Amino acid sequence: MKILRWVIIGSLVINTGWPVTPAALSHTKATAKRVGLTQKVVDSGFTQQKHPPKPAVKPSARLIDTGLTPPEPPVKKDRQLGKASRQEKGGWVYAHLEGTPRQIGFQYGYLLAGEIDDANRALQLFLKNETKKDWEFYRQAAKRMFWAKIDREYQQELEGMAAGLRARGFHYDAIDMTAHNGWIELAWYYVPYLEAKQKEATSKAPPYCSAFIATGSATADGKIVMAHNAWVHYLIGQRWNLVLDIVPLRGHRILMDAWPGFIHSGDDFAINTAGLVITETTIGGYLNFNEQGVPEFVRARKAAQYANTLDDFARLMKAGNNGGYANTWLVGDIKSNEIGKLELGLKNVTFQTTSDGAFIGSNFPENPKLIAEECTVDLTNFSNSCSDRKARWIALMKNHKGKIGAAEAQQFLADNYDEVLHKQGSTGSTLNGHCEVDERSVFGATPYYPMGTVNGKVVTADLARRMAFWARLGFSDGSEFMVKPFLEKHPEYAWQAPLLRDIKANPWVMFEAKKR
Repeated sequence: MKILRWVIIGSLVINTGWPVTPAALSHTKATAKRVGLTQKVVDSGFTQQKHPPKPAVKPSARLIDTGLTPPEPPVKKDRQLGKASRQEKGGWVYAHLEGTPRQIGFQYGYLLAGEIDDANRALQLFLKNETKKDWEFYRQAAKRMFWAKIDREYQQELEGMAAGLRARGFHYDAIDMTAHNGWIELAWYYVPYLEAKQKEATSKAPPYCSAFIATGSATADGKIVMAHNAWVHYLIGQRWNLVLDIVPLRGHRILMDAWPGFIHSGDDFAINTAGLVITETTIGGYLNFNEQGVPEFVRARKAAQYANTLDDFARLMKAGNNGGYANTWLVGDIKSNEIGKLELGLKNVTFQTTSDGAFIGSNFPENPKLIAEECTVDLTNFSNSCSDRKARWIALMKNHKGKIGAAEAQQFLADNYDEVLHKQGSTGSTLNGHCEVDERSVFGATPYYPMGTVNGKVVTADLARRMAFWARLGFSDGSEFMVKPFLEKHPEYAWQAPLLRDIKANPWVMFEAKKR
């Protein structure tokens, strides 16, 4: 039996749960006629359930009318969801999203509503404590600086996502989702930029992640191999557990990992049906921003969706560059077997390509001009996490030249050897990072901060051709992080307790784009 999901009487929308029977319809219409109101009954097509569906977690954001688009009428869920689906594997949530931009957004918001709301609640806690700015600050910054510069295609995705969330009982709007997508460049680039106007400021750019891309004589089969470890604060990073398979109406199909609610990858790891493989590591010590530029999350998504070649990718990333989330991008084209490295500052940009060799990423800036003009610290002058991991990458590339494949790449991401101190054991200076055991101030954070590796991904040319990659959620060596003993030892991080979770070991699992 179907249930009557919505009754609209004048400006009132009533969620009734009444059975769709002639008597129920007659009763509703008679009531409206008696009180003199216009009425409309909408059948959602939902099947009657013993218990009505409830949100997975308590809604955290209030609904604010932005004036961006009129409120959408109730719609049939099946019409919006179309071919979309979700499944869980190895701790990850895989979601297939397909259709118009608004449909893709609605599918995303509806199928992953609980994950998105949970991520946003963790984000608000994190930002309030780390930047001393509340969510409304980020909403207003996103509305003022970002919204008008977002391609209409992606505006519609964000609007659709907010609609999907609201359909599940979570009260967000498109501006919430814009701030949610742009929080990295707002918190770690825009806020320090504002501070620099008032006083001398230091970089907050997160020098996270370890990555490489190799081809030609560097790999076992002479074809491209790419791998990436995502590093971030555990409060945020333990939620970096989505694999999105996006089939848009225009551009290329994308398979990428993502943080819940991101329309881009964010950490970044993506492949597309044009044969491009894409990853990056941030530029450590960087501080620059242009309020008039295009948000990085828009450029990153656009490049993944529309780039056909390495030159296309570089062009799309440079167009409208706002300096936010400044990265060293590592990209490959399996059609030409060529790889590229794009060090993308705001004022200083270098792009190099090769068909034989490897490029590495450890958040270590290389262009001396970029270091001098756009970084607040010169990481070349002392031993630090970025330089230490760079030394390890150089050693691994040299020692495994001509042998690198998927298995070797997985081993690299799990590597716990400190190349500088010549000792084994994961710290903030190893490719598989555990900063919570490090007494040093890693990345400018306080000692023993709970952050480090939160996931690893590996792709080869053969896998990319199939639109597939390997992924492991959590630490790449299978180690774990347990909240209770950590907070007992380090109560200074107790503010994270409400939302900080254990990080359990998960296996390497394969993800492949859904067959159509």
